[in-house]
Amino acid sequence: MNEIFGFDAFSPKEIAEKVDTVGVAKARLPLLPMLMLAVLAGAFIGLGALYFVVVKSDPTIGFAARQVLGGVTFALGLILVIIAGAELFTGNNLLVMAWADRKISTVELLRSWLIVCLGNFIGAIGLALLVYLSHHPDMNQGAIAREYINIAGAKTSMPFWTAFFRGVLCNALVCLAVWMALAGRSVVDKAVAIVFPISAFVAAGFEHSVANMYFIPMAMLLQLGGATHEAVASITWLDFLSNLVPVLAGNLLGGTVFVGFIYHVIYQKTEDLS
Repeated sequence: MNEIFGFDAFSPKEIAEKVDTVGVAKARLPLLPMLMLAVLAGAFIGLGALYFVVVKSDPTIGFAARQVLGGVTFALGLILVIIAGAELFTGNNLLVMAWADRKISTVELLRSWLIVCLGNFIGAIGLALLVYLSHHPDMNQGAIAREYINIAGAKTSMPFWTAFFRGVLCNALVCLAVWMALAGRSVVDKAVAIVFPISAFVAAGFEHSVANMYFIPMAMLLQLGGATHEAVASITWLDFLSNLVPVLAGNLLGGTVFVGFIYHVIYQKTEDLS
């Protein structure tokens, strides 16, 4: 079966089994390692976002090239999460498969999501503070700082349902990237599997909750430091929540239902009926 997929990759059926096994291990991590790994993931996604803004802030690049190249650089975040090892809320939406197979309890599932989401926020906002103090956004005559504020302004002014559905589409692609990375046996396999779905969601302008935990606080810090953008008013914590709530909800739906639950029905439920 594996030969069909080339280079001895795991088949989709085998991936489903791995997702179950990995999901049980993730859900039952002790509190401190789970939280620390989640903090790392928040920082890793923030590093991908930082890399993305360097590309996005260059006005000499055409729109399509800037979106696609920015997406490729943003993929650094998930590559670090998968290969270096960390706990990311959006990818961990796939734990729903182990829950649907009754291998973990509802309490274990919700505990994992809550702790990992909190840790991701700590890691993302912690990185934002470090990057702000490094004066990295001052590069290119402050163009990077202005781009952060522009990005955050667009996100916080987005209508609720637009943010929600962009969150759905984003995490369907993120969870597919995680799913395909599990097919690989080498670092190269995993990195290649990640790049295309992640660059696609970024290029399309979809919304990732953990990335926004970095983007928006960074813009708030820059505004506090005196940076401005002519088209963006002062961003507040309420603005941040107005984006985070629908995007989190959309990410949760996109990852659990449109990837996790569908693959559960295909590969696990059919076994129960046979």
